[in-house]
Parts: sequence; structure tokens; C-alpha cells
Amino acid sequence: MTSTVPNAVQHTDATAPPITMFGPDFPYAYDDFLAHPAGLGQIPATEHGQEVAVIGGGLSGIIAAYELMKMGLKPVVYEADQIGGRLRTVGFDGCDPSLTAEMGAMRFPPSSTALQHYIDLVGLETRAFPNPLSPATPSTVVDLKGESHYAETIDDLPQVYRDVANAWNACLEEGADFSDMNRALRERDVPRIREIWSQLVERLDNQTFYGFLCESEAFKSFRHREIFGQVGFGTGGWDTDFPNSILEILRVVYTEADDHHRGIVGGSQQLPLRLWDREPQKIVHWPLGTSLASLHGGEPRGAVTRLTRTAGNRITVTDATGDIRTFRAAVFTGQSWLLLSKIDCDDALFPIDHWTAMERTHYMESSKLFVPVDRPFWLDKDELTGRDTMSMTLTDRMTRGTYLLDDGPDKPAVICLSYTWCDDSLKWLPLSPKERMEVMLKSLGEIYPNVDIRSHIIGNPVTVSWENEPWFMGAFKANLPGHYRYQRRLFTHFMQDRLPEDKRGIFLAGDDISWTAGWAEGAVQTALNAVWGVMHQFGGATDPTNPGPGDLYDEIAPVELPED
Repeated sequence: MTSTVPNAVQHTDATAPPITMFGPDFPYAYDDFLAHPAGLGQIPATEHGQEVAVIGGGLSGIIAAYELMKMGLKPVVYEADQIGGRLRTVGFDGCDPSLTAEMGAMRFPPSSTALQHYIDLVGLETRAFPNPLSPATPSTVVDLKGESHYAETIDDLPQVYRDVANAWNACLEEGADFSDMNRALRERDVPRIREIWSQLVERLDNQTFYGFLCESEAFKSFRHREIFGQVGFGTGGWDTDFPNSILEILRVVYTEADDHHRGIVGGSQQLPLRLWDREPQKIVHWPLGTSLASLHGGEPRGAVTRLTRTAGNRITVTDATGDIRTFRAAVFTGQSWLLLSKIDCDDALFPIDHWTAMERTHYMESSKLFVPVDRPFWLDKDELTGRDTMSMTLTDRMTRGTYLLDDGPDKPAVICLSYTWCDDSLKWLPLSPKERMEVMLKSLGEIYPNVDIRSHIIGNPVTVSWENEPWFMGAFKANLPGHYRYQRRLFTHFMQDRLPEDKRGIFLAGDDISWTAGWAEGAVQTALNAVWGVMHQFGGATDPTNPGPGDLYDEIAPVELPED
């Protein structure tokens, strides 16, 4: 995706590696690790067939299970709802099956290089996602305080929007060494990345996103800060992130997670589903033709209700059927709050500092609502203005972000009437899907008074509020100021030689354990960390030519801030 606000630095050296979401906290090249012909490692033959519990069938859990299976272990996957987690693609009752809605992850940056490995592995296609002012978006309407502006590029907007874009670029340069870090990440210059980031972590850990803006001379104008919050950069308004740590935002812009987004053709849930069914050609112990699905008789086990430590430092898992199994290792990939509420857990599972970190994890709310329509009518030209009838829309009204999704001019299409976060998401929570749709149509009717959106709707709306989903209780982690130390504890948990012996054996993974929560890349990276941890626990090792994240940990470990 092309950002609403351009990046401060543009990449011009075609010989340098592409930017990747491998840093700055843990600058490990997961894409190189995955691409190496030696594979991710191996375990002793005496351990082949050993069972490992994998709790959670989202992307992180399925990747962890898939890679452990390839090493010759037997993953036992537990899933409370459906394979995919927040890669959830749904259809519309009574409509063409090709019409789908992405209730969770729907857009992925090219800097998600480890994720792309698996997208390519299962043969999925991607296409440009129609974000604000993206080349894939014919037009964008910015509607603030009752005044609408039509634009095909940022140059079509009033000067104040370009002033805000320039202020953001200046803010990043002055306050966060943007150009220097961007260059270091592209060149994979680990010493320089760590030098820049360690200084920023120490200086900015206690700073909010909004406070960072306010300290910049470029954003001394409240009006500019207000517009930036409502229109933002990349994916739209970011004012819902204003209370969060500025470090979270810097991770996004440094790694270009907000740029050049692509969607998965046919829906993102296909990725974990295809991995579930995939029969790897390079596999140890298991015969060719083995898949995760075949190891489970087609379906994962159900919800986990209890986790305890038992004699021999084993992990004992009880599921919703009452079945009890004991494992030498387990990987937990669900959202960490589940360990505090939905699952009856033994205090002995984790050190007290890790329990504190989980309890302090801050989750963002998020909601979406989609409707199917008969065709992409928004591409019709207005006879008087020559403009598109309707556009991708950013507004300060209840809808906030409206996305137009089509698969060709003569086919049915989909509108995401509203995508919102945090307080804006909570406003929708008490309303039914149809009540939400009515409020959204009213808001959009005020922006497009001559467009009868309702006349094109061909099916019932589908919606999600992730804060109301019982197995999620929120959309994704977003650290508050002062939370860096908590995140470090959770991310580094896979390095279990540093833990007491009676606190080993269960490994945390999932995007909320990563430094880049809300991005599928974080789910992939932490899954690979957990795979390395399990392999290490079973006495395995990586090939010397392809060291894993744990092998290089001492060189690239996240900055450690003092506790006192």
C-alpha cells in the first residue's frame, strides 16, 4: 500500500535487500532461516513421534505444528473454535460463494517476508489492497467536520493535508532517526540497528504516541494533530493509537508495515487451512502423505479448559471433552488473557514476572461490518463531476473507514462499511448487525447524498467485534507506555535455559507475544521461535550453516532496560 503520508525516506538502492519486519527489537532474518536448504533443524531419532501440545489453531499454532511435524514430532493441536484464529474469512448467506469478508487480517505488507514464505509455499495469490490513496484505489474521499474532499493522489487534497504529511515526516526524522534506521534495516546492519534502537527504547519507553507528536515542533498546531489523528498515514486515522507507546508506532513505520499492502485472493483463512492439509515432501519419521489433518483424523482437538504442571516437569492438558493428556512440551498460541480467565491454569506454569506481563497486556478493540452488493457501482462516473460515484472513505463520522472491494466490473462485490478500533469500536458493541448497518448507511448518506447504497445490497451484513469474541477478548496487543519490559519477558520466553528448570516446557507464541502485534508476520516469527525452543528441549539442533533465533540470541537479544 502507498501511505496516505509518504515515508520520510524512499529506497533507491536496487541492490540492497528489501525492508523486512525482522527488527528493530530482534533483528533476526527469519526469511533467510526459512529459505535455507538445511531446514530449521532436527531432533534425535530417539525422540521421533513424541507428542507436543499446540494450543490454538490460528496461524502461529498451525505453523508451529507444521514445522514440528516436519522434524518428526507429533503435534496435537487444540482449537476452541475454528482453524485460522484471526485469519477468519466468511461468506454471505445466500450469495455467491466467491463473495467473502475478512473479519480479521485482511492486508499484508511485503515486509512480512516470513509470512510470504508460507503464502508462496501453499500457492496462494495476492493482489494490491485498496487503502487510502493507494494506486489500487481509484479515488479516496476524506470527510472531516462535514466537509468532503475528493482525491486520487495526496496532491488533490487541500494544502493542510500536505502540511500534515510533511509534519509527520519531520517528526519521525527529528524524534526517531527515521532515515538512519530505515537504511540500517534495509542493509541488515545489526550493530547500527541496535545502537539506534537501544537509545530510543531508553528515551521513549514512557512516551505515548500523542506525547511524541506534541513534543515535535512540526506538530505544534492542534489542528494538524487532529487531522493527523483522523486521516493519519497508510491505513487511515491513528488517533485510536494515541494513548499507546510510541515504540509500537515506530516499529510499524520503520519496517514499512503500513506500506504497499496486499490481500490474499479468496481470503486469508486459506493459509492456515492449506497448511493444515499440506503434505510436505521433506519430512522426517512420518511417511510421505502425512499432514496435520491426517495426524488428527481430520479435525483438531477441542478447547483447552485446564493446564497444569505434573511430576517430571510435564505439561498436562485437559480439554472440553474431559480428555487429559500429558506432554513433555506444549506451545501456547492463544491470546495471553485466556490463561487468566477461560483456562484454569496452574500458577507453576510460568514465573511470576511472566504472569504479571500477561496480566498487563493491553488489547485493542476492533470491529468491522461488510455487506454484499450487486456490482462495484462506485466505479460509475458522476455525469456532472466526472468523479467516481463513491470512493474509499476516511471520515470522523461513526464509520471512520469504508473500503470498496471488487473482483471485476461485472461481478458482485463487497463493501466494508466500517472498520474501527478502540473507543470507535466500542460504540458499535451494543448494536445488532442490522442496527449497525442502518447507522452506517445514514452516515455514508450524509457524505454521498445522491448515492443509494441500499439499493445495491443483495444480502445480510456480517460483522465482528473482536472484544466480544470469547476466545479473543480483543483484536491485538498494543503496548502502553512503560510496557516494554513486559513485552520483552513474553517475547524472550522461548529461551528457556534462562528459566528455572521447573518453569520450562511450555512455550508462548502468537502475534501478541511478538513485537509487531496485529501483523501476521509476528505470529509467524514467534511460532518459529517456539519451534526452535521445542527442538532445543528435545535435544535437537539447527544445522551450523543455518543458525536459528535461539542460536544467535546473545548477539541480537532485545534491549534490556533496568528494573530498578
